[in-house]
Amino acid sequence: MVDLALKTLLYDKLRFAITVSGVAFAVALIVVQSGLFRGILENSTITIEKCNADIWVTSKNTPNVDFAHAFPETYVNRVRSIPGIARADNLIVQFMNINLPTGSEESVVLYAMENFKKWNLPWNIVEGDPSDLRRGYFIMLDDYAATRFGPFAIGDHREIFGTRLKIIGRTKDALSFTTTPMGFIDYRLAQELNPDRLRGKTTYIVAKLAPEADAAAVAAEIRRRLPYNDVHTRKSWADQTRNYWVSSTGIGINMLLTVFLGCLVGVVVVAQTLYTAVLDHLKEFATVKAIGGSNGDIYKILLKQAVISAVVGYLVGCLPIFLVRALVTRVHLKLVVTPEMMAIVFIGTVLLCQAASIVSFKKVASTDPALVFRG
Repeated sequence: MVDLALKTLLYDKLRFAITVSGVAFAVALIVVQSGLFRGILENSTITIEKCNADIWVTSKNTPNVDFAHAFPETYVNRVRSIPGIARADNLIVQFMNINLPTGSEESVVLYAMENFKKWNLPWNIVEGDPSDLRRGYFIMLDDYAATRFGPFAIGDHREIFGTRLKIIGRTKDALSFTTTPMGFIDYRLAQELNPDRLRGKTTYIVAKLAPEADAAAVAAEIRRRLPYNDVHTRKSWADQTRNYWVSSTGIGINMLLTVFLGCLVGVVVVAQTLYTAVLDHLKEFATVKAIGGSNGDIYKILLKQAVISAVVGYLVGCLPIFLVRALVTRVHLKLVVTPEMMAIVFIGTVLLCQAASIVSFKKVASTDPALVFRG
């Protein structure tokens, strides 16, 4: 059975190459699209995941971490007084305009705290020390800012709302979903830069739980004391942020459509080429039936061909993924490919190719064994 499967599959090598190419294209398309989707979602919650906070207190109905609204900064004292809270601090996340040496103006999303190191922000420092931000009109910028703001170096100055800030540090991998460059400044400086919006106010309260604290009980007490704020655990806040971007931007539907098209291409190519191969070798299949082979035996042959096409196509499709991964990294995109994802894609590829072989099986199943004796 295996010999006949290989013989008929490899009889026309060009046709087999087309089958493998179709499967490989579908695999690469699905993995790349899914990987970019996961990478974008990781960027949308990266500060939530990296920050040491167990609980986030936001203004009412804040949709995601980037679109923050201000509320009185004194609320942090209520949170600090709750049993089970090890520490709590204010955090400002705010979009501001930055003036560039070229004379143009761009947007930057600023994270501001009094003590960044306590909260593991920023998490990947290339140069500089976040503790120095408290000493003056200073800012740390992520390396990604160079793509939007142009090259910059330690010691350069940039102007925000008419105030010159000195760049004293660089970070890496601090990317937001909106692709707006991220910067880090002192908490009081952020309020000074935008007093109309931020004087005496914050946009978040981040809290760390004591080792034995009950997260649900502590969150419930915060809600009781701050009825006009929302309270989230790290996981629920990250989930809400991801769900917002998926539902409001349409990237979820875009990803599903791309995966569907990839599956459709793979199924159509495999079904068409296997069906054509069957038509070219009807006498061989008729011979199998004439010598006593059952439809089950025939389907085993077709199933073997589908599995071979799926495995070879999957392996070929994996090769360009690594090249694409290097390319997207250069443009500051993230392609997240995990072993679990690759395993799911492999299983899906095999199952879809097997499903495509059913079209060929219907043709063979209706073949008259007497065909082998006809001229």
